[in-house]
Amino acid sequence: MKTYGIGGSTPEAELGAIQPKAHLVEPIQKSEFQSRIQKAAKLLRDNKVPAMYLHAGTNLYYFTGTRWKTSERMVGALLFEDGSVEYIAPYFEIGTVLDFMLVEGPVHGWEEHESPYALFSKVLNARGIEGGKIYMDEATPFFISNGILELNNGLKFIDAKPITAGCRMNKSEAELAIMQLAMDITLEVQQAAARIMQPGITSETVTQFIHEAHKRYGAKEEGSYFCIVLFGVDFSFPHGVKKPKALEENEVVLVDTGCQIHDYISDITRTYVYGQANELQKRIWNIEKEAQQVAFQAATLGAECGSIDIAVRKYLESQGLGPDYKLPGLPHRTGHGIGLDIHEWPYLVKSEKTKLEPGMCISNEPMICVADKFGIRLEDHIYMTEQGPKWFTKPAHSIEDPFRLSLK
Repeated sequence: MKTYGIGGSTPEAELGAIQPKAHLVEPIQKSEFQSRIQKAAKLLRDNKVPAMYLHAGTNLYYFTGTRWKTSERMVGALLFEDGSVEYIAPYFEIGTVLDFMLVEGPVHGWEEHESPYALFSKVLNARGIEGGKIYMDEATPFFISNGILELNNGLKFIDAKPITAGCRMNKSEAELAIMQLAMDITLEVQQAAARIMQPGITSETVTQFIHEAHKRYGAKEEGSYFCIVLFGVDFSFPHGVKKPKALEENEVVLVDTGCQIHDYISDITRTYVYGQANELQKRIWNIEKEAQQVAFQAATLGAECGSIDIAVRKYLESQGLGPDYKLPGLPHRTGHGIGLDIHEWPYLVKSEKTKLEPGMCISNEPMICVADKFGIRLEDHIYMTEQGPKWFTKPAHSIEDPFRLSLK
């Protein structure tokens, strides 16, 4: 049977055909960061908690627009119930913090021999906060939260996730537009990667091509945010093996990759066969496609996220797979949230009680593993609207024609 869009081209030809696209969407504007801060401040007031600490990383960026990677030095911000923000950083980094700062606020510095934890308490004390509850960014390293509490045992840290996740899960129109472009770019990269497949090609060669393709579209300078390329039996392990094998005729191909556009992440997986698919490969691929549709149909407004995972597993059991996490079957959760982090709230796992609301973005990837043979994972993302779920990208069409080329 003829296959469509698999093989027949070269990396040079594919890279030469790419036109940049990242410029087609605007980054998040300062006014939106300020709105996020005001929403968080209201939640602080509603819960009668005077402040929330935001640590370097995606939570700090989401609320303040300040990009800073976490390290062994404490860098972060205190967001107060009146909507003001005050930053904490090493003295020698203050100039750089000011350069990255979008939402203005004073920066309190500590020298290398001084304690940032004592400075944290000093900033609170200046606001009349000498003890009681403070929301602590759930991504804050233990050494920081513990260091603060050892110096100020009058404080009680409570998990900030109801505010951080509570705000971040519901994407705005601006966020959805950025994510849509990122997904569109990665799907085009997936199509290009499929066209360069040939027997003997290595996963390293394909990975390097995908990195370069993402860069040419205008993604962040590192190209792909991540990339997994696996062939044949290697893909019976969901996230790969130590030494991936080269591609052979009639083998399953997995490409799982994504990029960053204006800090938001794409994540798409395609699985197909180079050559002629056998009956088992076809059967599992078709079950996987239907499992994706089951998940999509179960993603209704107000439904608990866990109910989607349960619905998928019930369908897989009806096909003789599983039960639960047993192989052949689905060895992990059905999906995850996505945004500034590739894995964020909410999660499609049967224990998750979070209810689906407009603006939530989740992956739909009920992978099926056949031990010591191959795996099939089709991954697209959906976002919730007032009318229900919508696809960011159209699901794969068939094992012979994953990109619907025969229908064009």
